[in-house]
Amino acid sequence: MNRLPPLNSLRCFESAARHGSFNKAAKEMSVTPSAISHQIKGLESFLGLELFRRTKRKVILTEAGESYLKPIKSIFEQLENATSELKSKQKSGSLRLAVAPAFLTRWLMPRMERFQERYPDIQIEISSSTGLIDFAANDVDMAVYFGSGDWEDVEAYYLRPARLAPVCNPRLIKPEQPINKPEDMRFYPLLHVTKRKDEWHDWLQQHDLDPTLFRRGLMFSSGSLTAGAAAQGLGISLTDPELIAPEIEAGTLQVLFNQHLITNRSFYLVYEKRRSVTSAMSAFKEWIIEEMVGNKPDSTI
Repeated sequence: MNRLPPLNSLRCFESAARHGSFNKAAKEMSVTPSAISHQIKGLESFLGLELFRRTKRKVILTEAGESYLKPIKSIFEQLENATSELKSKQKSGSLRLAVAPAFLTRWLMPRMERFQERYPDIQIEISSSTGLIDFAANDVDMAVYFGSGDWEDVEAYYLRPARLAPVCNPRLIKPEQPINKPEDMRFYPLLHVTKRKDEWHDWLQQHDLDPTLFRRGLMFSSGSLTAGAAAQGLGISLTDPELIAPEIEAGTLQVLFNQHLITNRSFYLVYEKRRSVTSAMSAFKEWIIEEMVGNKPDSTI
């Protein structure tokens, strides 16, 4: 450290070089011009080089001064950014989160009490969102996406895969037409998500069944609605069992086969790549990943 010049003399040098004036540097730093001159002379003595050529009207950087200014300016910018980021992390006690409706109501909300118990000082604001977030155009800090994980301009942290299995209301099943094996579902309507029409097709094909032999039922805009329709006895839906735990416990839905659809879609926690991570964001990321691991089923297919 003895080989480094005093920080204050470097600040004076950077300000004077930027303004081309000791007087303007003095005004910026709230000191006298003679104090700036004294600091610059001390720095030049330390370096054994002349950094400025003095004239009556202004000061001009020497070749050595110009060479020295660029890295010094970069160092101060890094210090400023590091300080700003640290202060942001320490002061931020709020988090704005956007989540898909089904994941929000079925998985996240029942667990939020545990997050609040661990982090009582973090204020969290949650909104429902069905699409990708334009982070640059709104104030959302983080979001939970469902997909393949290849979105642009976001950091994406894998949470867990989708686990879709056939579910229905037990009252739907007629005594004369029991569902003992997957092909028995052909006697009942299959409920579909409009934007994910391939899910039933893929699930049936994975079990060597011909999709054309099965009845197409109602179509809905979200998985949450198909699960609700299944609970009303309108057909069989492909649903994540973990998201319908209350209905399973109440007996309004049952999992017919614990055989999950194999897809490349998963849940991810995302935020903008250029976003400085606050302490609240870091805390939520750590917590939700821990919750996902803690609720991992014993086996998946």
